[in-house]
Amino acid sequence: MSILRGIYDVVVNSRRLQYKFTVRRNITIVRGQSATGKTTLVDMIRDCNENGIDSGVTIRCERDCVVLSGRNWQRDIAELENCIVFIDEGHNFVLSQDFAKAIRNSSNYYVIVTRERLENIPYSVDEIYGIRISGKYAELKSAYHEFYQLYENVPYDGSTSIREIITEDSNSGHQFFSEVAQSIGVKCNAAAGKSNVASVVMHSAGPLLIVADGAAFGPEMERITELMKIREDIFLYLPESFEWLILQSGLIAKEHLADILAKPYDYVDSEKYFSWEQFFTVVLQDSTKGTAYQYTKSRLNPVYLHENNKMKILAAMSSLSALLGR
Repeated sequence: MSILRGIYDVVVNSRRLQYKFTVRRNITIVRGQSATGKTTLVDMIRDCNENGIDSGVTIRCERDCVVLSGRNWQRDIAELENCIVFIDEGHNFVLSQDFAKAIRNSSNYYVIVTRERLENIPYSVDEIYGIRISGKYAELKSAYHEFYQLYENVPYDGSTSIREIITEDSNSGHQFFSEVAQSIGVKCNAAAGKSNVASVVMHSAGPLLIVADGAAFGPEMERITELMKIREDIFLYLPESFEWLILQSGLIAKEHLADILAKPYDYVDSEKYFSWEQFFTVVLQDSTKGTAYQYTKSRLNPVYLHENNKMKILAAMSSLSALLGR
């Protein structure tokens, strides 16, 4: 069977309910309050798996959709290949390091229903969804459910003066943004890990801008969003990763790079890369190896801070044009 990559449309039908959504990455998180249809979706898939046509449920997807639960979850993950695996809320094993380790090199995609913060799993801010009823289909009383994104960037609009930029770590991205911050006369502070960002924000005087790898920042979004509800001086810039930003800048020449950036889901092997941030890091490292632009994550190559190169990277940061005056 082919490697699981790409995007997959999933349609789950019964006589009175339809769920229709698209899975784009190896980790999808479904959140929301009770009675929004999350458990019903998983129950319908389980019923179809166990009872087939007698369940009255049909599933349309290019890949097998299965439900994972119970004490034998580790054995079941080891046996599943190239499936879309659904996990309902209430299963505490999803919080464990063992679960994160088990799915790290898995060939499956996972759709996890949870209200918990899964800090061991690097999931994207773009793949956290709620479920809503969007209309009727077929019979008059049949409800059509869809996923919708819960979080998005809150772009800086230039109306206030940023006093501080907060990055999630002290690697190459922080070194670049420190240079940018110095050039516009603001502070740049490294949080030493994404789990520390909320704490740093609480002890920082705004207005401030958080810069983080959107491809793996999902576990922190609820805490940051809660802070943004009580503070209007917090702004977000969440590119896939700093490496993605460099690749977007046009500095790097690589065959098929435009297509990779436009449709990364067609290139990311879920068994090899736990997050898209890892994928873009490897693409950039491989593309620059042995060149003047050779990239390492721990220490930024000074060539990226040369004025012309820095300007190209900044030009790729369209949402920050007001802050940077570019």
